[in-house]
Amino acid sequence: MTLVLALPGGEELAARIAAHPGRTLGVLHVHHFPDGEQLVRVDEAVAGRTVVLAGSLDRPDAKLLPLLFAAGLLRELGAARIGLVTPYLPYMRQDARFQPGEAVTSASFAGLLCERLDFLLTVEPHLHRWSSLSDIYSIPAHAVGAATAIAGWLGQAPALPLLVGPDEESEQWVAGVATALGAPHAVLRKTRRGDFDVSIDGAGLRGAPERPAVLLDDLISTGRTLLAAASVLRSAGWAVHDCVCVHALFDGDVAARFAEAGLRVVSCNTVRHPSNAVDVTPAILATLAGAGVA
Repeated sequence: MTLVLALPGGEELAARIAAHPGRTLGVLHVHHFPDGEQLVRVDEAVAGRTVVLAGSLDRPDAKLLPLLFAAGLLRELGAARIGLVTPYLPYMRQDARFQPGEAVTSASFAGLLCERLDFLLTVEPHLHRWSSLSDIYSIPAHAVGAATAIAGWLGQAPALPLLVGPDEESEQWVAGVATALGAPHAVLRKTRRGDFDVSIDGAGLRGAPERPAVLLDDLISTGRTLLAAASVLRSAGWAVHDCVCVHALFDGDVAARFAEAGLRVVSCNTVRHPSNAVDVTPAILATLAGAGVA
């Protein structure tokens, strides 16, 4: 039977993956020493078995070492295959050398995981300059879409909204949700001058504001992009009350800033957050089954 182990914080996801014929739930013990070092232990027999490590990798630096230690341990103990199911895959935004001497951390991070794992499954990775995960992952890497789940949530509204992406990077993703929902969409243009300094151009807007607008993006970190986009839309006469994202990373006082702006944030349950309202776990389970994991 396939053994499913939860990474720190991934207990709910691991339990839902394990609730399937041919899978069993185990425990990955992580011990923290007083000096901050960590030790992992697995009590279940793993020799000859497929083992799935489950958990999101938001705030990744503290979670990476337990993951790498666990994967190495499982290999030493004779696991036949080791996979990672992580709804949020970090370090994907640095997909080019934007300044001389910078590390392309999306490729570096992929190298670390490929050394220890046999397969990977994630939800809506930030693919912009990479056309697919296979550009940087040498192991089978499956990207689960969230468009259908988000369209289902948006479809509960009494009227179809205009779906708006805040920048060119969001265009193909917003278009996917719009197609699933059967709603119109538009994309704004962004200029970024720093982590907290962005400006939005509303030139991509077409038509009169005859319906509400909903802002969509794959992730919210500082929130500056969506807040600027909401301001542009409102200045053009559009009613904007909702922002929908896949990954709610939410740094610092972002939640307060959205509340002050009168904006509700709705996110998928890829990163644990109070805004989680769209369940993508069924899509994860379907893709996992299709990938041939017993």
